[in-house]
Amino acid sequence: MLFALPFPAIDPVLIEVGPFAIRWYALAYIAGIVLGWWYMKRLLANPALWAGTPHPQPAVIDDFVLWATLGIILGGRIGYVLFYNPAYFFANPWEIPVIWGGGMSFHGGFAGVVVAMVLFARTRGIRMWTLFDLAGAAAPFGLFFGRIANFINGELWGRPADVAWAIVFPYAGPEPRHPSQLYEAGLEGLVLFLVVRFVTHRLKGLQRPGLTAGTFAAGYGLARIVSEFFRMPDIQIGFLAGGLTMGMLLSLPMVIAGGAAIVWALRRPAAGGRV
Repeated sequence: MLFALPFPAIDPVLIEVGPFAIRWYALAYIAGIVLGWWYMKRLLANPALWAGTPHPQPAVIDDFVLWATLGIILGGRIGYVLFYNPAYFFANPWEIPVIWGGGMSFHGGFAGVVVAMVLFARTRGIRMWTLFDLAGAAAPFGLFFGRIANFINGELWGRPADVAWAIVFPYAGPEPRHPSQLYEAGLEGLVLFLVVRFVTHRLKGLQRPGLTAGTFAAGYGLARIVSEFFRMPDIQIGFLAGGLTMGMLLSLPMVIAGGAAIVWALRRPAAGGRV
């Protein structure tokens, strides 16, 4: 390898005053949640997307944000503990709540938000699939900013590469590697957002409960599986049987469940005016 791009030396801490620090990773979560909240309210406020399909008022999302945030944080941390490093955390349980030390799982966060949505929908009398659809439409914002934060932190780097845009990461040894965090930001964030927006706006997907949520779940699963071919697995897990990774294994059920939701939604008549 004759050439590799240097890693941009961006301090993971944006501002630090004494013991108080604001990290890019925390800002990524905040940006994803705030933009997701704004986008869901925009969708609910656009009557052309619903055509009489029952849906909640935009103000409901103001209350849902707290539920979703708790689901993301608790589910993401629990998922990381159980899926990626259970032996370490079972031996050091006092470190489980130390989320500022790093270690969050998207699949765990996804499960946490699903639980939060089910509970919120039941307590507020909202149609569960409609809430799933709204969250699926907004989720790519958080995925995009989260992967950018992973890149800034120099973590979750890619496999060794000889492409012209390979990067030498500061904690990954001297080998140039794929900037897999940026691949994921593009696929899971930008591309997936455009696909889901096409479903909601062009195909009127919000009038078929489950179609938008299924598109997001299947789309994320496929994007993550593709990205895993360029990303190094976590060192404490390594490659699984057949060269699979934990990310691939956890994404496969999302593809299957998302595909099933799409088929189910398309087989039902458009919900305009129906329950």
